[in-house]
Order: sequence, then structure tokens, then C-alpha cells
Amino acid sequence: MEIAVVVLNWNGKKLLEQFLPSLVAFSKEATVYVIDNASTDDSVDFIKSNFPSVTTILNDANYGFAEGYNRGLKGIKATFFALVNTDVEVTENWLQPLINIFNTEPNTAIIQPKILDYKRKNYFEYAGAAGGFIDSYGFPFCRGRIFDTIEKDNGQYNDDCEIFWASGACLVIRSAVFNELNGFDIDFFAHQEEIDLCWRAFNLGYTIKYTSKSVVYHIGGATLEKSNPKKTELNFRNSLFMLVKNLPKEKLYFSLFKRMLFDGVAGIYFLFQGKFSHFIAVIKAHIAFYCQWGSMMKKRTGVKNTNYYKIKSVVFAYYINNGTIFEKLLRNNCPKQ
Repeated sequence: MEIAVVVLNWNGKKLLEQFLPSLVAFSKEATVYVIDNASTDDSVDFIKSNFPSVTTILNDANYGFAEGYNRGLKGIKATFFALVNTDVEVTENWLQPLINIFNTEPNTAIIQPKILDYKRKNYFEYAGAAGGFIDSYGFPFCRGRIFDTIEKDNGQYNDDCEIFWASGACLVIRSAVFNELNGFDIDFFAHQEEIDLCWRAFNLGYTIKYTSKSVVYHIGGATLEKSNPKKTELNFRNSLFMLVKNLPKEKLYFSLFKRMLFDGVAGIYFLFQGKFSHFIAVIKAHIAFYCQWGSMMKKRTGVKNTNYYKIKSVVFAYYINNGTIFEKLLRNNCPKQ
């Protein structure tokens, strides 16, 4: 059994200086790799000079998160791929609880540790928190984070449990499953590709899990700021891509129609907030979606599991029915139907 801890880097020298030391120190049972997406900031020279035990894999261009990982991982032979963002601080013994689950649960394909905020270490972090879910229209949310409401870590999610998606900030996946799924969808470039990956694994009958026994800290937004219109565009576009690829046939068109109405409301909301660039980003996302409709439909393969969502609408639950934290979300709103 071999574990590959793999970091995807693009011009992240400062982050590597900050976080690579703990990653190397606390990943003794693994081989550490850095896949570099053609950085121009001396990242590779820094790694070679200061971390000779770290293997660098050089991509010839910035292929984004999805294709960058796909290309780099082709050159790595391991039983498990632990994918870690450049802005993640791991903790001592972070890998062993994940491997223990894999060793005792052969159907578990992907696992996420507890992800806390590096800047507020007693709070969950936006990207993943204590494990992700989606509603029937593809809106993602987490235990510990519903939209912009972040929970304090009071031990309420100190457990092991099945989740729907694991965060790309830090997850471990069986390499055989990653290869069976043909990796991330490169048409996503970045954002929500890990949810799509998990959904495809779920459709094949695999289990995705979260464990609190492993803890990491994530800065978040270090590679593309949350307020960046490009991130808005990618999130809206990729969410639609994901729905087309993975929704059950009987839910596809109605759910897509409802989701696009929600997107329209979000666009108008941006406009009233004076965020014109984000309004344009939503429009650009939909145009890109229409242009790639045919190619996404061709990716609809295999059986689509109808039991994919946690609640009907997280938007309704959050904004109308006071579902601002995960416990209230489930208590105050109807379960999936």
C-alpha cells in the first residue's frame, strides 16, 4: 500500500513556504508530490532547493485544478491519492485515520477530514467544513457551513459519517476509483469538479465519508478570491454542467429549469447590490452552458441514483425557513422527497 500526498501548484511559492514544511513533516507514511502548472514564480526551484524528498511533476501550462491534477496523477503510482491545496495546513497523524477507514471499508472510495479555518481555528472553513451535501437543484452546502453562515466547532460534528461530496481542498481517494472515473472533468477547469467527481462515484455505488479524527486547516480563497467574478462564473456554469451529467432522467429538465430560475434571481440580486461584474458573470456562465449542452449530454453514462439530495431546496430552507445551520436545516425543513 502506497500513499501519494499530492499538491497542485500554480505560482504558490509563498503558500508552499508556509505550508509545505508541515505537510512533509506530518506525512511520513506517504510520498509527497507537487504538480506544478507552469508556475513563473520560482516555485519549482524553491521545492528542489529546500525539500529534496518532494517529487515535482511539471505540467507545460496552467491547466487549472481539474486537468492539472489529471495530467500530474497519471505519472504517480499509489494505492491512495491524498489531494491537498497549497493553502492547507495538515496536523500530526492526519493521514492514519483516513487510511484506517479505507482498510476496513472496501466500498468507501473518498474521504474528507475535518476542515477548519486557518485564520479562526475554532471555526469551520467554507470549503468543505464537516462534509458536503447538495439539494435537489444542485446547490452545495456543508455540515458547518450553509451559504455564508459558518459554524463554530463545538464538537457537534465529531463523528464519522457518510456525506455526498468531499472538498477538493483536502480529500483522499482510492487511485483505482479515480482512474475508473477518468479523474476530474477537465471541462470544469476549476470549482465544483470535486462535487461532480463524488457524484459520479456515488452513481457507481461507492461511499463518500467524513471523519473528524483527521483535522486540517484551510485558508480558503487563496488561489481565486471569493469576490472574483470569474469564480462566480465558474461556479454557476459548473453547477449546471454537473446537473446535466448526473441528474436522473426523470428529474433532469424540471430540476434544470428550476435551477436556472434560481440563477436568474441571483443575477438580479447581484445587480441590485451594484455587483454588475457578477451579474455579467451569471450571464456568461449560462451562455457557456448553452454552448456546451451537447457535449455535457454525451457524458450522461450509467445509472443515475435518485437518492442524491439531502433536502429539496437549501435556498428555501436558508432564506425562508431559518435553516442557517445544519441542525436547523434538517429540523425545520422537510426531508428529501
